[in-house]
Order: sequence, then C-alpha cells, then structure tokens
Amino acid sequence: MKPLLQLEHIQKIYGNGGGVTRAIDDISFSVENGEFLGIMGASGSGKTTLLNCISTIDTVSAGAIRLDGQDITRLRPKELAKFRRENLGFIFQDFNLLDTLTIGENIALALAIRRTAPQAIDPQVQAMANTLNIGDILDKYPYQVSGGQKQRCACARAIINHPKLVLADEPTGALDSHSAQMLLATLEDMHRQLGATILMVTHDAFSASYAQRILFLRDGAIFSELRRGTDSRKGFFDKILQVLTMMGGGTTDVR
Repeated sequence: MKPLLQLEHIQKIYGNGGGVTRAIDDISFSVENGEFLGIMGASGSGKTTLLNCISTIDTVSAGAIRLDGQDITRLRPKELAKFRRENLGFIFQDFNLLDTLTIGENIALALAIRRTAPQAIDPQVQAMANTLNIGDILDKYPYQVSGGQKQRCACARAIINHPKLVLADEPTGALDSHSAQMLLATLEDMHRQLGATILMVTHDAFSASYAQRILFLRDGAIFSELRRGTDSRKGFFDKILQVLTMMGGGTTDVR
C-alpha cells in the first residue's frame, strides 16, 4: 500500500538574488495511514513552514506533496478550500473556537460546512463528544469551560468529518501542565481508537513523546529521525532529549 502522505524533494525559498533564504531545503518523507508523526525543531528550523505547505496555506518552490495520491501542489486556488474541507483537520494552539457558539455548536459547524443532513448532525456531535469526554458540556460556551475542554472541543471539531490527515500546530502551547497532558492523551486516543493520522508540530519533548515517530528539522532539512517502537513513553522521551542535545538544545519539559 502507498503511504497516505508523500513529500518529495520539497523546497521553500524566500527572496531572490543575494537575499535568498531556504526555509525548506530538499525534504522528503512519507506518512503511513493511521500514523502519529511528530515534527520537532527550534525556531527557524522550517517546521511551521513545512506544516503550512502540507496544509496548502503556503506553496512550495519545488517538489511534490501527495495526499492519497493527489499532488496538492498542483491544485488551483479555487480548489484549495474544497480540498482542505474534505481532507484536512486542524488543531491550533489558540483553539480558534467561536465564542458566540456553544461547545456543541462549535463541533457541529464542521459538519454544517460539509452540508451534512441536519438530522444527522446532533447524533454525530454527541458520539464524538462522548469519545473525547466532553459530552456533558455541549450546552456550555467556550468561556464557561477549561482550557483543556476547549482544546478537546477543537479536537472533536477537527476529527468529526473523519479527515484523511489531522494537522496539529503546537497544540499544547497555550495549556497548563494538567490540560496539556489531557490533550495529549486525547490525541493518543484519536490515533489509537479512531485510527486518525496525525502530524503534530512541537518544540516540546514531552509532547513529542506521545508520537510514534519523530522527524527532527534543522536549518530547513531533516537532521534525524526517531521511532518509538517498543519503547515506553519515558524511554522514548529520554531518546528525544538525546537527539535534541546533539542538535544543540531543545525543550526539556518533564511534566
């Protein structure tokens, strides 16, 4: 079987002449269906640019990005919104919830945009909310719930349309230690129980230890790759710290 996501010799170059910056410098890798992949690197390493290119928010300078066999770098501008809506789920650091909608309505919005039949929306929202342990707060507004509950709402909204790929950009960055652990456990459940394919960008070794595999970026290129295999999460965390040390630093959060 072909990988779900394939990146082939991706480059992203800013500027011209003597002021050229290679934000991404010839990166190639693939992501299997149902895999939980972490992308790590310091500020300026290219990890956010890479995520933006995969999500079609930004365009590549060279190379191909294929999702389920479709080269998304060739999509026309008018095709991009439809592609994102039908194939991608997003989990942002700042939740991006609408304050005037309840938790349930925020989750349902993703279904409404996909033009799901109205009678089918409530049962799907309730089922997904129960899976993520927020079934009892669907009538509350974002300001009435905790940061961790907001982020689980964001997870529910991201996964409810069963996207091919879920993209998480520093998802624990705005959370306290307890909420961060709850969110990471939620991502792990999404991966294991719901079969979600997740690509998570993070600078935090603790967060990265929940992934199956990590790609480490430095100066726009892949510096190293680490697979969890049969390691415990603590064992994997220790190996991540070793790689970060070799790279010359990194977060050593030990929540």
